[in-house]
Amino acid sequence: MNFFHSEFGPNFSFLYFPQDYFTNANRELKKDAQQDYHLEYAMENSTHTIIEFTRELHTCDINDKSITESTVRVIWAYHHEDVGEAGPKYHDSNRGTKSLRLLNPEKTSVLSTAIPYFDLVNQDVPIPNKGTTYWCQMFKIPVFQEKHHVIKVEPVIQRGHESLVHHILLYQCSSSFNDSVLDYGHECYHPNMPDAFLTCETVIFAWAIGGEGFSYPPHVGLSLGTPLDPRYVLLEVHYDNPTYKEGLIDNSGLRLFHTTDIRKYDAGVIEAGLWVSLFHTIPPGMPEFRSEGHCTLECLEEALEAEKPSGIHVFAVLLHAHLAGRGIRLRHFRKGEELRLLAYDDDFDFNFQEFQYLKEEQTILPGDNLITECRYNTKDRARMTWGGLSTRNEMCLSYLLYYPRINLTRCASIPDIMEQLQFIGVKEIYRPVTTWPFIIKSPKQYKNLSFMDAMNKFKWAKKEGLSFNKLVLSLPVNVRCSKTDNAEWSIQGMTALPPHVERPYKAEPLVCGTSSSSSPPRNHPLELLVCFMVLCSLWHSTHLWS
Repeated sequence: MNFFHSEFGPNFSFLYFPQDYFTNANRELKKDAQQDYHLEYAMENSTHTIIEFTRELHTCDINDKSITESTVRVIWAYHHEDVGEAGPKYHDSNRGTKSLRLLNPEKTSVLSTAIPYFDLVNQDVPIPNKGTTYWCQMFKIPVFQEKHHVIKVEPVIQRGHESLVHHILLYQCSSSFNDSVLDYGHECYHPNMPDAFLTCETVIFAWAIGGEGFSYPPHVGLSLGTPLDPRYVLLEVHYDNPTYKEGLIDNSGLRLFHTTDIRKYDAGVIEAGLWVSLFHTIPPGMPEFRSEGHCTLECLEEALEAEKPSGIHVFAVLLHAHLAGRGIRLRHFRKGEELRLLAYDDDFDFNFQEFQYLKEEQTILPGDNLITECRYNTKDRARMTWGGLSTRNEMCLSYLLYYPRINLTRCASIPDIMEQLQFIGVKEIYRPVTTWPFIIKSPKQYKNLSFMDAMNKFKWAKKEGLSFNKLVLSLPVNVRCSKTDNAEWSIQGMTALPPHVERPYKAEPLVCGTSSSSSPPRNHPLELLVCFMVLCSLWHSTHLWS
């Protein structure tokens, strides 16, 4: 764990230069022999301490963590007293953490104060006195007499609830409803959740705690007001109440800025990856298990040739998994060659999900393949993990923001379940299938069990889990290729094989003291501005890990 430490004197002048520390496996603080952090500016007054420093992205110091486009968990801590000869004092409760993407900052856009907006905001939601609550509410988009473009989305967080509202997702729903679905909100992923909520599957916006909002590129906007546009949306708010505080009422949500000054292109959203189903299986006790969802060349060939043979241009991506997720990569293939990753997060944090801007727009052509590759850890689980909506279930999805919009909303796959069951020794199921989950007929040890119970009965160990993982990644997949409002391309339901990759992508080797090929095109070090505010008293010792 890398550690940045600075020392201030009581008159707000520097007594020492900042120092580079690290912690070992026993959490002991050690001064790094290789000093890689360089102070650029510092200031302290009665309310703030501001530190600006630089560091190379890749220092080639075994005690430093390389800074990439993945999520970085920044930990801060401080003590009120200056550092003495014995070194820094223990911070006690003066500490915190924040997940950030240091190389993917928000693209700010200055909007005129006259730009109109509308809010999708919860009304007086009672927050239960439990740690985690997901609250869902459907909204109807305002009716416009002409086409509008949404050009920016911002969070609207009730004052004092900045730490309570953890993240917000906005989904597009089916258009075939009436306004009766708007009557009330409900706890998400609950057995009694309204059926209408189940049609809301495509994420069109995501915000996570600490985020500022999302601005569309100047040539792209989210279209509203035409027959193809969203009419109903679902707002999902994750409330984090770790102290089980009672009596909380929230009125938070999103603000959408829109204009009649129509931009050149309409934005679209494609959901790519693993179709959310019980056929997505992850054994228990696995330190690492990999799943793949395929946006197949067959689906992209049919949809793009019909709608946009010259291709579509991706400008942002949201990578999505649940609590067992540890890393996600969106891989891109063309004619047997793997191209540069469209997006990745090798340190995925479920509680920090937002669209990542691509540094350069990437083109998807007819016949390309996309693979959403997810890495999971189930070491703390004793039973199977299944694909599903609950946060204890799993997902493996990528949401691609692109232009120009075409009639393709989902490009996904489902792995074959029967070959997965054959791995644990299942020979036959009862047909025709009349129950769900379906029931196994033989062999005897699984007779009359559901396939879920049979998978849980199997004695999983790491060796079996690794063999099962190898099998699953090689299985044929069922293609899901969907249009708006659950219509389907003709390729839907066919079986396809995972792509044969003749030339895997090889990233350029990291060079110490320079940016990698997957980092922003610049040669200067990463510069960070860190600002702390203390309400009651100033403090003279600051610690940062990254």
